[in-house]
Amino acid sequence: MKSKMNIKSIVMMATVGIISLFFINMSFAVGTAKVSVETANLRETADENAKILELLSMNENVEVIEKTGDWYQVKARGITGYVRQDLITVSEKIEENKETSNKETTEEKTENKQPETEAKTEEKEIELGKQKVVEDTKLKIVPVINATDIIEVKKDEEVEVTEIINGWACIETKTTKGWIRKEKLKKEEAKQEETKQEQPEEPKKEEVKQVSKTLYVNTTSINVRKEASTSAEIIANLPVNTAVQVIAEVNGWSQVKVSGKDGYILSSLLSTKKQETSRSSTQPRTPEKAKETSTTSTAPAPSGKGSTAVATAKQYIGCKYVYGGSSPSGFDCSGFTSYVYRQHGVSLNRTAAGQYSNGVAVNRGNLQPGDLVMFGKSGINHVGIYIGGGMMVHAANPSRGVTTDTINSGYYNNNYVGARRVM
Repeated sequence: MKSKMNIKSIVMMATVGIISLFFINMSFAVGTAKVSVETANLRETADENAKILELLSMNENVEVIEKTGDWYQVKARGITGYVRQDLITVSEKIEENKETSNKETTEEKTENKQPETEAKTEEKEIELGKQKVVEDTKLKIVPVINATDIIEVKKDEEVEVTEIINGWACIETKTTKGWIRKEKLKKEEAKQEETKQEQPEEPKKEEVKQVSKTLYVNTTSINVRKEASTSAEIIANLPVNTAVQVIAEVNGWSQVKVSGKDGYILSSLLSTKKQETSRSSTQPRTPEKAKETSTTSTAPAPSGKGSTAVATAKQYIGCKYVYGGSSPSGFDCSGFTSYVYRQHGVSLNRTAAGQYSNGVAVNRGNLQPGDLVMFGKSGINHVGIYIGGGMMVHAANPSRGVTTDTINSGYYNNNYVGARRVM
């Protein structure tokens, strides 16, 4: 009898142990959440630069598996990946994955064993703020060695370092924003020495060059701003070949007199001669069948108006990305396109998906500057403005802000949905 009782006790204990383990393992799937922004990136690992597996839309439900630092591991559309915690709203409190936390703690301890001098040197090399470039180098769209080049940054050009990731520095020049290898920047010691030698007691003021000359607007339409900044108030809008009297030049801007008031225009939008204009177009109107409807619509022949929207859009390259933003203080993708076209009298729907019903459909082979280009895997969740040469300008993401990208390779090529002509 005792032997049978002992066997029963052992079996019961084993059963309880197995059930406990089952519930412990199941506890990692801890709840659901909703995407709280217009578009959220589902990444392969808990890293801002990790591969994007899917783009999730606002209010989309996801299954939360666990919390790891500032990230949640989730399952959406049958795909498991990571989403930043500020992009979703979780239905209940999630306990952080202790196994991951312990691993991170172990890694931190391992890293802390490195020589103290080496750690200090690294800190100096990744100093944020004003730095100088040590040699001519290409500015990359993303922090990858074979990424598309944006512009060339010249030796000794001063740039603003805003972020350091895996040996890459995100920098801002006077005109754009992108990535270069951090070794292309002067170290902190050299920077501090130059600061003492070159700067007086007060920071350098903008260099103002007094001039007096007449120039002409060289694009279809330009904005005259109250101050020399793309975020400054617009006080006038001038058509092509308008003559303006330039009285001073300030860091790439021309100070002009317009209707008795002082204003500023980007110097690159002015020329010494008037532009030749033509109302004719040799390109025929092409009937295009829109993917999302069963009706056939005809895209208008390029009028040149789209180029004016491109010129306006480029003025905001470098502005930061803000979810729900629709002004120069911060844009999201559809907020950016809406803001640009509103300045040209065109009203667009507020979301990327909504803007796919604006204008008329355009075949990819007939894209013209100013066309809206849309992307997504399960529906449309991103939009940009085509600028020609296979490139678009768009509000990309929080780490890159308003920038340019190719639509002919990588994610945007693989997830291209269609285009709309709205001007």
